[in-house]
Amino acid sequence: MDWLADNWLDLFGWAGSVLLIVSLLQTRVLRFRVLNLAASLSLVAFNALIGVWPMVGMNLAICVINVWFIVRMVRTRHDAATYGVLEVSPDSTYVAHFLRVHAADISRTHPAFAGIGDDDLAFQVLKADETVGVVTIRREGDVAQVQLDYVTPRFRDFFPGEFVWHRAPDLRNRGFRRVVTPAGMVRPYYDRLDQDFRRKGSSYVLEL
Repeated sequence: MDWLADNWLDLFGWAGSVLLIVSLLQTRVLRFRVLNLAASLSLVAFNALIGVWPMVGMNLAICVINVWFIVRMVRTRHDAATYGVLEVSPDSTYVAHFLRVHAADISRTHPAFAGIGDDDLAFQVLKADETVGVVTIRREGDVAQVQLDYVTPRFRDFFPGEFVWHRAPDLRNRGFRRVVTPAGMVRPYYDRLDQDFRRKGSSYVLEL
């Protein structure tokens, strides 16, 4: 305990440095900003305690930048002006390329996904000109059976697939009366949406 009492300040500084390194390893943009903010705050305190004021100023500036980005990201996470949905042909060469690039991650998050059928509906989810996700739907009578609802790791904290479900009236006009999400999807997000998805077994159901 005496050693800990004598060295707690050094340990605190090292902990802040380790947290800063961990933040830089994050692929999710929101998680990166939150961890980087926590690391910067701890380094502000550490450098203030040892009187290194240039480092205090630098880390305070980083804190302000992180807070600005976090507020901006949280405010726009459900903003239809920020994310768009583009219906595309199921045989789109770009979508095929996107699925190949992310094949390993898709196999982890959607282990039952076996590819897009010729008659499936396919939607690209976009932020500006960047594709952040792909949703595919297969018709089974009046049921829209979701085959894939994939979001790239960078945007996985924001659930941009929700903007496909904002198009529920369009799906209803096509004769669908129910949406069923894929069974076995890893970390589904549907219970965190405004839409009335309800849990049924390992899937979620949205009545149109």
